[in-house]
Formats: sequence, C-alpha cells, structure tokens
Amino acid sequence: MRYFFAFVIILFSIRLLAQAPEVPHKMQFAGLTLTIRDDARREIQKDVDALTQSSKYYTIKVERARTYFPVIEKIFEEERVPEDFKFLVLQESSLVPDAVSVSNAVGYWQFKDFTAIEMGLRVDKQIDERMNIVSSTRAAAQYIKKNNYYFNNWLYALQAYQMGAGGVIKAVKDYEPGTKHMEVTSATYWYVKKFLAHKVAFEKSVEERGATQLVLFQTSRKSDLNAFANGMAIEPENLLSYNKWARTGEVPDDKSYTIAIPVEDTQKKEHVLASANRIAGSEMRVTPRVSLAKSYIRFVNGLPAIQAIEGESSSTLAKRADTDLSSFLKYNDISISDRLMAGEFYYLKRKHKKATTLTHKSGEKESLWAISQKYGIRLSKLQKYNPGLQIKVGTLVWLTPKNSKPEKNISEQPVILDTEKSFAWSVTPVVESNPTEKENQEVAKSSNDKIGDVAPQEVSITATVRSGTHEVKTGETFYSIAKLYKLEVMNLVNLNKLNLKDPLKPGQILQITDNQEVVDSKLVYHKVKPSETLHSIAREYEVTI
Repeated sequence: MRYFFAFVIILFSIRLLAQAPEVPHKMQFAGLTLTIRDDARREIQKDVDALTQSSKYYTIKVERARTYFPVIEKIFEEERVPEDFKFLVLQESSLVPDAVSVSNAVGYWQFKDFTAIEMGLRVDKQIDERMNIVSSTRAAAQYIKKNNYYFNNWLYALQAYQMGAGGVIKAVKDYEPGTKHMEVTSATYWYVKKFLAHKVAFEKSVEERGATQLVLFQTSRKSDLNAFANGMAIEPENLLSYNKWARTGEVPDDKSYTIAIPVEDTQKKEHVLASANRIAGSEMRVTPRVSLAKSYIRFVNGLPAIQAIEGESSSTLAKRADTDLSSFLKYNDISISDRLMAGEFYYLKRKHKKATTLTHKSGEKESLWAISQKYGIRLSKLQKYNPGLQIKVGTLVWLTPKNSKPEKNISEQPVILDTEKSFAWSVTPVVESNPTEKENQEVAKSSNDKIGDVAPQEVSITATVRSGTHEVKTGETFYSIAKLYKLEVMNLVNLNKLNLKDPLKPGQILQITDNQEVVDSKLVYHKVKPSETLHSIAREYEVTI
C-alpha cells in the first residue's frame, strides 16, 4: 500500500509538471497591472496550451531563451526598455537567427529590410545585421522606445511593433497615456494577447541559465570567422551558427561588429575574451573561399537547380545560390524546418505546371514531393492531377492533366556556370519602344481570361533614370533612394561619406555615381500573370508602385 501511494504521488507530480501554466486573472507587464477578463483568459490559455503542447519544441525554445536572454536583458537595461519585452523575440522568431516571414521580415526581431536600414542596421549580400543578436536587439529596443514616445503606454508600444504607431492611432481612440492599470478583454488586439501567452508559457522556465552562454566580442578589424574559430579552438560551424549575420563568413572593417562566441563554461568568459583579443590583434589570414556553384548547378526541366552538400541547411544553400530564402523554400515546396538531402538538386526558379512526359511509375518509398522535384512540377499541381492518390511501388502518377499533351521536351544536359561573371536568374524584360500590333491583339484576346475581377493586361513601366546626382525629397530615405537607382544602400552611403544614422534633409544633393554619366530612361512592357499585383510587379522591376 505504501508503494502504491508513492506511485500515485509520483504520477500526480508528473501530470502536474506536464500541465501548461495557467493564465492568471491579474499579471504585471512593463510596470502595468493588467486585469485579464474571462473571455480573454480563455483565448490566451488556448495559446499557452498550444505553445507548451510539444515538450520537444518547448524545450528547444527554452534552451535558446536561456542562452540569448542574458544578452537581451543587458541591452534592454542599457536602452531603458522593460525587460518583459524579451518574450517578444520568442513570439517573432523563436530565436531562430535566419527566420524569414511570409512578408520577408528577417532575423531575431523580424525586421523588413527598409525598416532595418532606417534603424541603422546594415543589410546587403555580405552583412545582414537583422541576424546579429546584439545589433538587432538594440534596434528593436530603440524601435519600441520610439513607439512609446507616441503613447507613453508600453502596451500600445507593443501593439505598434506589429501594426506601426499610425495603425494604433487609427485603431485606438483613447490609449491612456501614463496609466498604471489596464484591462485585457476579447476586444484587445490579437498580437498583444499572443504576446501575453508567450510571457505566461515561458516566464518560469527561462529563469535558469542555459548550458550554452554567449560571450560578446566587439571588433572593427577585418576578420574571417573560420580562422577566428580555429584560433579559439571552436568548431567553425558552431561559431557560424551564432553569427549568420556575416553571410559570407567574413567580418568587414567599415564599422564595429559584435561576434557572439558560444561557451559551455561561463567561468571562462575572461579567458575567452583574452583569446579573442589576441587573435583579432594578430594579422588574421583570410581563408580563401572556393565557390561551390560550379559543377553543382544544372538545369532540370528547363529550370536552374543547385545540388545540396552534406550538412547544408536551406538558409546556407539559398545564400550559396545567392537567392532569397523565402523564395527558395517556395520554389521547392519545403519549410524552413525541413532537412535538405545531400546530393539532391533544389530549384532556384518556380517549378512548372506540368512535366515533359505524361506519367511516372513510382519507385520504392517515393513520395509525391520527390516526384515533383524529379520532374520540376509544382507539388500543388501534382496533387491536383492525382487527387487522393496513395502511392505504392509501381503506382501510376499523372504528371500532366489527364488527356492533355505534355510540354515540349527541354534538354536537361548539366550546365556549369561561370561564377566569375554575374548571372541573373530572373529573365530580363524585353525593352521595346511600343508593343507590336500582334501583341496588342493578344492582349485584347486574353482579356476574356479573368484573374479574379481583373483582366490580364500589359503594364508600361518606366525604367530608372540614373543621373550623377539626386535631390532629396520630403519623406525619402537612403533605402528608397538606393532602390530607385538600383544601388546597394552602403554604396550610396559610402559614396556620399555619410552615416546611415545621419538624417536626410529635403533639398540635399546626393552623389549617385562616381562619374556624371547619365543612363537614358526606357519604357518596358510587362504582361500581367495570374495572382500578380502592382506591389509584386513593382518589386520585380525595382520601381515604386
């Protein structure tokens, strides 16, 4: 009987530990006392339960938080931002440095490129500080503070992180500046309730320090992270995983950057910093990097594809191919959590709607996804052609709509690309003075094919006029001007010997090119495709809407 009661007590304790934290009726946030009404408590509790449901993923997030939170807490203290905001980084990215949203927000704090640049972060093909835990956290803290200046209310500053200060001003009639007590109801903005769920779910679990801690080392010297790791006796892959912001593995010398060094024993912090200073102070030999693009790229079904190597992730492969990560995932019908298979080819352009052959007999353990990759067909189309198909060995899989003709056969000979020259994966629009009569007839004919409520049409786009100088207009930023002239932001900044944090003034004259050469404007025509919007077309041609 004694053992029976002991067993019951242990079982009860295990079940108690497995239960999700309970949302209280009152809670503290950033100096505010929040009263949580029952309708909101039920909503928040549902999110808490979902966040803690998988012990595996919950544990992973907790360990990441234990590693990164000491860094975030220190920066928030220096910036005078309430510590509670640290839970926002879990909501935004789960502390995955190269996380990418559907709207192309990137990094720990999910900044879009133009916002990041305006907050003083460097974002280009070499450096992306949105993935630097120190730089991005400081930018996030300053962004939160800036929003709080409007409201003098941290809860609305939190809401403004997602919808902007202007959005909050429109949505909230009275944002109660300086108040110390607020109610959270079902009418409270969903983003705020989602944040409170993260705070409740993780608050108690992240109090301990993680097995891995970060030592922060600042340097303004040109460095190679592989050489730096070897000098520190750290696995290069381990160091690079905490410093994905250095996209090429090299730290430039244009300003001071912070390298995050992972250590297992926090007592070694001083020793680690001393070693880092010694290594950075010596002449570090930059490791020559061999491009893997040659011999790893071929055309499959008429589409460029790149071969994955052992241990490569989606983000590293997309970076090696010099393509956008979110687009890469979409092209290959995969998610950021999917592991890549070494030796397999992954597409760098969107797959076709049908294959060059009618059918395919499935092999052993072959999935629809594997078949879609093999033939370069979109997975959604393959599922449409084979509704409810259960694949076994020898199953006939349709690669085109039934009773249709296959696409014209396209050569699949491997092609080695010369990576010394620039290569544009996107098709350059044909430049014409005016559309031909035949094309005008085709446009008129295609107007019968509706896209939603809009008929396909041709949009005339005036290409960028690049001149020697540009006069700054009201509301323009470094980012908008650089995009207008198809320049890298840092090139524009350096050309004018300015700083990203320097405010631009209306009427200010900026140098656009090293010489005064003028490139004439040209009129190009774009035929609208299904699902395209003015926004997507503008982004493709790098012009404003």
